[in-house]
Amino acid sequence: MYLKHRGWFQRDVAEALDVSEESLSRWLSHARTGGRESLRARIAAGRPPRLTATERREIPELLWHGPEAYGFPGQVWTCARVARVIEEEFGVRYHKGHVSRLLKALHWTPQKPIKRATQRDEEAIRRWRDEVWPGLLRSARLERRTLVFEDESGFYLLPGMVKTYAPEGLTPILRVKQTRDHLSVMGGMTPEGRVFVMARQESLNGLHCIEFLEHLLRVAGDRLLVIWDGSPIHRRAEVKEFVANTRGRVWLESLPGYAPDLNPWDEGGWHHLKNVELRNVACRDLEELHQELYLAVGRVRQKPHLIRSCFAQAGLQIQ
Repeated sequence: MYLKHRGWFQRDVAEALDVSEESLSRWLSHARTGGRESLRARIAAGRPPRLTATERREIPELLWHGPEAYGFPGQVWTCARVARVIEEEFGVRYHKGHVSRLLKALHWTPQKPIKRATQRDEEAIRRWRDEVWPGLLRSARLERRTLVFEDESGFYLLPGMVKTYAPEGLTPILRVKQTRDHLSVMGGMTPEGRVFVMARQESLNGLHCIEFLEHLLRVAGDRLLVIWDGSPIHRRAEVKEFVANTRGRVWLESLPGYAPDLNPWDEGGWHHLKNVELRNVACRDLEELHQELYLAVGRVRQKPHLIRSCFAQAGLQIQ
């Protein structure tokens, strides 16, 4: 506006500002109708977000349960898989390219899996271990319920590799099938040292949870206190309906979020089965792996002191 008032031609003003004459003409028109304030830069409002702020904050908690909780094989999160989770949980469909930007905004980046999530509420975990757990243990004994910790894991044809003695200079070779085929396994563990296992050659879902709870009612006791995490397969409507129909025979208790170390299975039971009982065991197919798994579970059942040590490792007093 200043240069225009000094008598400059519009073409010269546009050249001095390094803009097109069309843009300069539009700016001058805005200035004449709205004054200089109309020329200030404004942030466009844009399209409102399809997810609420609360829903965006829930995404990391949902993903923490792992891909297999949503029926995906293998512990790998991709943008396409996350997009399917968002659609399933919130009914919002996103392109995988947008999911990448969304995950970046939530501080989720491609990386190797870790054992501990940064979102852990250490105070809530401490309170559960020191206050809630002793109360659950007392209630189970007073009501004559069988207390069972439940968890899921995957057992792959690729074996857990450990060191073994061999002649010097002759490194042992395990002939393995390079595949991601695996068994999906549900496990139950009691403070008394009992172990219950169910394995399937498919990703686990809510119906499998019901099947396992029915199995526990038959072999563990007709009154149960089952402690598990907040996995999506545990929160299915069919699971809630089944529990309601048991008329109090099954009592469910959830662990705090991001606290797998409170479950005796996490670093105790599963680790022992994979890296001790099944160490360097190379199977030809899933049927053979299934057989070896049940043989390994049978050996563990003969060691109730080992199961009790899993509770001690999780920091859970059982006396």
